Amino acid sequence: MAEIITHAAFYAGWPNAWATFNIAKEVYADSDAEGIHGGMFGLGEPNTAYAQYFIGNSYLNPLTKPGEGSVFLANVTFEPGCRNNWHIHHATFGGGQILICVNGEGWYQEEGENARSLKPGDVVVIPANVKHWHGAKKDSWFSHIAVEVPGENTSNEWCEPVTDEEYNKLN
Repeated sequence: MAEIITHAAFYAGWPNAWATFNIAKEVYADSDAEGIHGGMFGLGEPNTAYAQYFIGNSYLNPLTKPGEGSVFLANVTFEPGCRNNWHIHHATFGGGQILICVNGEGWYQEEGENARSLKPGDVVVIPANVKHWHGAKKDSWFSHIAVEVPGENTSNEWCEPVTDEEYNKLN
């Protein structure tokens, strides 16, 4: 099961290291109201390479370069109502994904669990081999930093879309 850490709990353990992030978060907190999406990390480009795995439009702004020896980080922005398909980050050791919510409001759901509301400052730690989806709420843009957790024998499996019926039941 994923662990969702609220911004207050997350910052309590790292008051100095996250002070700059907290200030920037406050500056960009109202960016949706100004028509600027993506928060402090920017909107990025249309996510055409993975569009087949999303309902609605998403945008990708890589923050590190994949395959250059560092952990891959990307700001992913969802337009209102956009969500990705159910998917699994497979690994035989390590792996998984971490989402750091930076702008707007969204949803995270694991198979067999209730969807959880997300807002800026929330952190979702998703273990490897857990089927899940995430995306924006109906009336809000949503951005998160996606962190690919290193592991052994990692791969992503894209599954079925989150149906409109499932999605429209969320409050």
